[in-house]
Amino acid sequence: MMATVRLSFSPAPVHVRTARLVGVAVARRAGVREDLLDEVRLAIGEACTRAVALHRQYGLHDPVLVEMSDSGQYAVRVIDRAPIEASIGLAALPPDELADESLTDEALTTGVGFALLAGFVEDLQVRPVDEGIGTEVRMVWPVGR
Repeated sequence: MMATVRLSFSPAPVHVRTARLVGVAVARRAGVREDLLDEVRLAIGEACTRAVALHRQYGLHDPVLVEMSDSGQYAVRVIDRAPIEASIGLAALPPDELADESLTDEALTTGVGFALLAGFVEDLQVRPVDEGIGTEVRMVWPVGR
């Protein structure tokens, strides 16, 4: 039976820790191998931090949405409501432009976050959400049942 846990939180850095804790607990219950749980924790934290940074950068008060599901694999979706060009555009910046001091710390967090996520997650997708506003970061880990 597929189980889904949905979590929404106001875009404040303090709530990222809660999302990480819930994400790891759900991963453990889903059957993710113990040696992958640190990667799960780091990836969920990075994806949520990126979403919070985008919301704060654009003054958005909409909640950040996190969905964790267990359907033969452990999938986590983190959804922000920032303009698509802002959240995806930074991912395409070359490293020398990411080092530009004119970029804000929050802008750097969103751009560098993709590079970190790619290091933690083999199955990573970043795409616009269906409604046209926001981005979905989808991460998948195998489960051992």
